[in-house]
Amino acid sequence: MQDNKDVNVLPKNYWKTIVFTFCLGWVVIWIYRAMLSPIYSEIQGTIGTQTNAAMGLIASCYFFGYTSMQIPSGFLVDRFGQKKVLIPGFILFALGAFSISQATNLMMIYVGSVFAGVGCGTYYGAAFSLTAQHVPAEKKGLSTAIVNSGSALGMIIGMTGSSYVVKTLQLPWQTMVIISASLIVLLIIWFAVAIKNTSVVRKAKVDEVELVNEDIKKGSLFSLRMISCYLLYFTTCYTYYLIVTWLPKFLESERGISGGMIGLIVSMISVTAVPGALYFAHMSDKKRDKKSIIISGLEIAAFVLIALSMKAPNATFLAIILLLYGFLGKMAVDPVLISFISDNASKKDLATKLGMFNFFGMSSSIIAPAFTGYIIDKTGSGELGFYIGAGLLLIGTTVFIFVNAKKHKEQVA
Repeated sequence: MQDNKDVNVLPKNYWKTIVFTFCLGWVVIWIYRAMLSPIYSEIQGTIGTQTNAAMGLIASCYFFGYTSMQIPSGFLVDRFGQKKVLIPGFILFALGAFSISQATNLMMIYVGSVFAGVGCGTYYGAAFSLTAQHVPAEKKGLSTAIVNSGSALGMIIGMTGSSYVVKTLQLPWQTMVIISASLIVLLIIWFAVAIKNTSVVRKAKVDEVELVNEDIKKGSLFSLRMISCYLLYFTTCYTYYLIVTWLPKFLESERGISGGMIGLIVSMISVTAVPGALYFAHMSDKKRDKKSIIISGLEIAAFVLIALSMKAPNATFLAIILLLYGFLGKMAVDPVLISFISDNASKKDLATKLGMFNFFGMSSSIIAPAFTGYIIDKTGSGELGFYIGAGLLLIGTTVFIFVNAKKHKEQVA
């Protein structure tokens, strides 16, 4: 329960401010994430020619820092409150981004990327625990989808903006990095103004007893239900990052699709993801007791689409499959899963559970690209890698369905 003092000072529509703030946050984060890959050649003009593996390690360094912070940042948020963790974290994020703009060698970029990832790693638990605390229960799914839609918008802005600023306007590659760092600084200022000090720390003995009782009712950090969610999200993200990383090369080298069509298909996955997320999140708000069924249905659809994509007879059929994956895939299931986690977590450990949940998901962003690359090197094809991704998703979905069906029977009994 909120302290009375905190509740009284909150504006009536504070939850709308929270939704806007964290949607904006994902836009800024994804601008940073997406801006470097289109300008790798220009970066090498400053630091010298590098291998593809060495340049790809830039993103890996960021995601290593980001993933490593998920569990610690969730614990810190639950202990000290969102604002006290988020602002220092994003100051580190901005410093990491700015240091990349000053880099004269690849190692400096690696170090800056790790710092940026660690700082940005404070975001997930803070963002979605605040959303869960303040958004009305009947609007949680839709609000989470709106927040997540910032990711797709940021990705598009980051990729197209970087190409335009550096390749079209012929400005130094550092210009785009400085723009990104400046946006992070502006976001920090907005956090300071918009987010209220609503600490989740409870010191009164009565409150502690209530929270312990709530923990027992909701389930522990490693309850079977939570473990099934962690596993499902790992497999969901595994297939997503597999597609994001290797789909363009697969389409070009193994399906004979031209470069222009590749760009169109890949970008359209992000575009169709937004209406998919909004639609299924709204559905989960209307059918709050059916969230596990909605999640299972979306994951099964994603499995079928990924498996079918390997047998697509032509580019048109493949494009339709991939656009459907955008509508039914990771971005669509994310807000429903996050809402489901929130329903099964107490206020005391909500950020910790969200951090653990995202830790497992983001771990796949480190494993999937490298492992699939290894498979391609050994077999000469990416097809086996996509089948493995589909198989893992089927395993994760099966475990989730089994555990939650069992839990539902126990609750009914």
